[in-house]
Order: sequence, then structure tokens, then C-alpha cells
Amino acid sequence: MKSGKISAAAMVLLPLVVLSALFGIIALIVSQSERLTFVSPSSLLIAGFLIYGATIFLLSRFGFAQVRELESASMIDTLTGLPNRRALHADIERDGTDGAEVAVALVDLDRFKQVNDHYGHHVGDQLIQQAAEILTELCGEEAQPYRLGGDEFAICMIGPLAGTILEGISRNVVDRLSRPVALGDRRVVVGASIGLSRSTGSDGLESSELLRRSDVAMDASKRGGKMRCTWFSEDFDRNREAQRELDGELRKALVKEEFVLHYQPLVHADTQKIVAVESLIRWNRSQGDPIGPHIFIPIAEESGLINEIGLWVLRTACRDALRWSDIKLSVNISAAQLRNPEFPIQLGQILEESGFPAERLELEITETCLVLDPVVAERSLDVIRGFGVNISLDDFGTGYASIGFLRQFRFEKLKLDRSLVVQAEDDDGSRAMMLSSITVARALDMGVTAEGVETEAQAAMVRTAGCDQIQGWLYYKAMPAHEVDELLESSAQPQIENEPLNRKGVA
Repeated sequence: MKSGKISAAAMVLLPLVVLSALFGIIALIVSQSERLTFVSPSSLLIAGFLIYGATIFLLSRFGFAQVRELESASMIDTLTGLPNRRALHADIERDGTDGAEVAVALVDLDRFKQVNDHYGHHVGDQLIQQAAEILTELCGEEAQPYRLGGDEFAICMIGPLAGTILEGISRNVVDRLSRPVALGDRRVVVGASIGLSRSTGSDGLESSELLRRSDVAMDASKRGGKMRCTWFSEDFDRNREAQRELDGELRKALVKEEFVLHYQPLVHADTQKIVAVESLIRWNRSQGDPIGPHIFIPIAEESGLINEIGLWVLRTACRDALRWSDIKLSVNISAAQLRNPEFPIQLGQILEESGFPAERLELEITETCLVLDPVVAERSLDVIRGFGVNISLDDFGTGYASIGFLRQFRFEKLKLDRSLVVQAEDDDGSRAMMLSSITVARALDMGVTAEGVETEAQAAMVRTAGCDQIQGWLYYKAMPAHEVDELLESSAQPQIENEPLNRKGVA
């Protein structure tokens, strides 16, 4: 025993030892009672009661003290020393009464998983501890921070203007965690996304509902770009319900084969001949209007259905493009697919089953795919490149990719986003950015494609700037596979070799 504390094992053993001693003493006295004539039965009875009372006293004193200590320990997070989820619910239940306003903020660290994977769990634990210290400092005496588990924290405030004050604290948390955090000799930028909810005290909201609402609002912060605060809105629940319904429809769509692929050709910047096609998924619902991929793909990513849809796209695209000799095939890959450790194996199986040449396949990924989990992404890309498949960075110009970022992942092609091409036409700064991007790509031995080209002026600009390929409605819109067959067949005829390209296509 140290400092008045006993172990959990002692709590079990102590009563047994004391009771055993008690009954041993009584048994000894009874066995010797005939010899010890000076001990009367009444005295024996009194002695037994005294010993029994002493036992009860000792058990009560140490037992209840240990129970209180265990209950207190169950309310504390062992890594950070902060109160935990159970303590949060208990505090709101105890203090959030009599019409008091209660506000809860759920804080999620944006890049904790990457730090954990890259530096190890020891550094990850240091980051959690450092984040706890930052929250404690920023909360001061006004609010109470909690650690809920993993990289999730909560902040609770109860009293007048709780919501207003907590929002201010939350914005300070976002600002502080957007700056580098010192972890020994390392400086790590992690960021935080926060969701907020409140109760007026008279609306009957329980702590579990407040925490759920904060979690929904935090998800909205994540989807909105991270490193921000978002208050819960009833619309979030309605949107989530709509998303759940759409997720159910997506599952049925796979079974009912409602998805189709269209292909948008890419042309050589100088000869304007078709050199590649990009596969684009379409959802033709049997009931209801068509829904664009910008709506259903994020839902499929969140539900995990994107892996099954993505494999269908790859399998179908490879089968269609097999007959387009010497034409490269581009397929978009989502961040969720790239994080799936089985994806490279599944890709290899599709290439083997379809017989599609790996060197004709080009996977397009966005910067988001790599930033979310760079270690896993780089590992997967190494395996994929081992098959002979090329990797292209899509939507370049919309994120924050640096030269070091481009060198790390060794892309074979850079695709300039349509927004950069459009802005470069009228804005000197955007034009300078486009030119510098092409220069960097050339230095790193990457090809360059300009997306979203719709005018002759834009085509001339990107051609002069040094782009290899051009993609956009100026030349072709997306079209079904059978129209690509017809287009390539007609383009191969000698009599039309020098005629303008057919730009009609099908949207």
C-alpha cells in the first residue's frame, strides 16, 4: 500500500483475509472455552461482535475509499489527464439544469492519422498531449476541455452566453492548431475542425444529443474544407437523411446496372489527333432525373461504396478501351480507393483478366488523395507503377501542391485545372502561375495536359505555353463508347485526315 491506496486485487483479498482471521479467532476461542474458564459465553459473544464491528469498519473505510478512487479514475483520460466522455455526460447532467444554457464543441484533429502513420504512435501520443495542453490553456477558467478518445476532444461551457463564449474559444483553437505544434525537435501542422451545438436548458436536449449534433456539425466543417467552426443546423440532419436515401439508391443502381461510362477524348496539342480518352461515369436512374458524379461520388466515398463502383469503372473502361489501339485510357481514382490497401491487388487482377496493356492505363488522382494519407498513398502508387501504369495529378492549380510534393510522388503527367486555364486568359498572375507550373513539370520530366479548353484563344495560349495535350469542349465532349468507335474509325480515313475534327459529340 502506498499513500493510502490499495490495488484492485487487495480489495478482493483484504475482506477474505480479515474474515478468515475473524473466524479463526472465534474458532480458537470456542475450542479453548472449556479450558479457559475465565472466558464466559457472554464475553465470547461480546468479543465476536467487537471483532465483527472492527472488520466492518475496516472494510468500509478502505473499500469505499477505493471505490471512490476507481470511480474518479474512470472519469479521467489516462493519456492527457483531461476528463473523459463519461465525465462530460455527468457534468452536463449535474450542472445543465434550471434553464442554464449548455454549449458543446467537438474538436477533431485534421491530420492526426498522417502524423501517427509517419512518425509512429509515440509521437502521436505526444501530439494528443500537446493538443490537450493547448485546449486547457485556451479554455482557461471559462470552459472545460475533455478528451473523448482517439484524436477527438470536446469543450463544454454551461451558463449565460455559453454559446457565444464557446464559439470564441473554438475559433482560437482553430487558429492555434493551424500553426506548427512543437513535438520535441519536430514541428507538425495538424489543424482542427470543430462542430458546435447548444441547448437553451428548456428544450429538453440531453448530453448525448448535444454531442451527436456537435459531431454532425464537425463533419460539415470537414466537408467544408477543414480548419473551421460550424454550428449545428437542422438542415444537416435533413441532408444526412437525403444522403442515406441516395446511398440506398446507389446500392440498387449497381445491381440494376444503371451506371454507364462516357469517354472524353484528349488531343495532341500540335497535331490535334486523339491520343487518349478519359472515362467519366454517368448515373441514368430508372426512376428520377440523372444525378451528376459531383453529387453521388462523395456519398459513395463516405459509405465505402466507392470501392465497388470504382472497380466497376476500371473493369468496364479497360474492356471498352481494349479495342482502341494506341489510345491511352485515363481513369479517375478517389482518395478512398487509394487508401484501400487491397486496391493495387484488385487493379492487377483487372488488368490480367481484361488483357488491357498496363502501359496504356493512366490513373488520375487529386492532391486530396495524397494529402489525406501520404504514407499509404505512396506505398500504393509504388505497387501500381510496378505494373507499368502511369499516374497523373488531376486538377492542378486548385490546391497547394509544391515542387517537393511533385517530386515526392513522381507523376508522369500534370493536368492543369480548367479554372487556371480560364483565369490565365485574362489575368497576368494566373498566366504566370500556369507558365511556371508547366516549366516545373518539364523539369521533372512530366507531360502536361490543359483541361476545360473551350475557345481557340485558350487552345493557342496553352499550346504556346508548352502543353502536350488538350482536353475540352472545343474539340470533343464526353460520348458513349460506340461513338468513340465511330470517331476513331472515321479519323483513320485518309480523305478526312486534314479536315477539322468533329466537335459535336454527346454531352
